[in-house]
Amino acid sequence: MTRRGVLRYCPRCQLYTLQQDKCPRCGGPVRVPHPAKFSPEDRYGDYRRKAKLELLRSQSQNRPAG
Repeated sequence: MTRRGVLRYCPRCQLYTLQQDKCPRCGGPVRVPHPAKFSPEDRYGDYRRKAKLELLRSQSQNRPAG
């Protein structure tokens, strides 16, 4: 029997691993490579989208003209 969510990904060296705490190659942190579970009844989706839009707007205003 296999468990879900056992696979981990190291963004530093782009390696998939089964170790839960750190990357066996570089020793860096690992994260879950799967997206978050989707729910059509997401109560906080509007807030999250508004926060992301504000973040993108502030980043584009702070970008130097070049």
